[in-house]
Amino acid sequence: MTQPEPSSTLLGFDFGEKRIGIAVGETLTGIAHPLMGLDSEANDRRFALIEKLVLDWKPQAFVVGRPRHADGGEHPIAKLAEKFGRRLAGRFNLPVTFVDETLSSAEAEAQMREQHARIRAKQDVDALAAAVILQSYLDDPNAHERLAT
Repeated sequence: MTQPEPSSTLLGFDFGEKRIGIAVGETLTGIAHPLMGLDSEANDRRFALIEKLVLDWKPQAFVVGRPRHADGGEHPIAKLAEKFGRRLAGRFNLPVTFVDETLSSAEAEAQMREQHARIRAKQDVDALAAAVILQSYLDDPNAHERLAT
């Protein structure tokens, strides 16, 4: 499995049916940062914004969270997250890696409480959850499943 270049920009996604959290990270620094929460169920709007982010950030790959239940069983959203990942790969011709995102939103909320940050909107939590997902990948890129393209 080939990894992105040593110094690559990555976009991470916390996929949801109503909202998508988006983060950016660098493999050189190994640090992920929340970008935004996209509050839209319309695929055309979602992908138009993602296309703008791809043009602005020029990522070499995508990281998409795939939820699982606490017992390891498949979460109903997992299939939708996989479909979203396939659409990203097909539309932008970039590799996609799936990361287990179990409890990423809970971890994001806990981090916000720890930092005494006021949660202004669910999009804030979604963006931070995307950063948690992307950070998980950056911490150990070989521990995750790459989408066959």
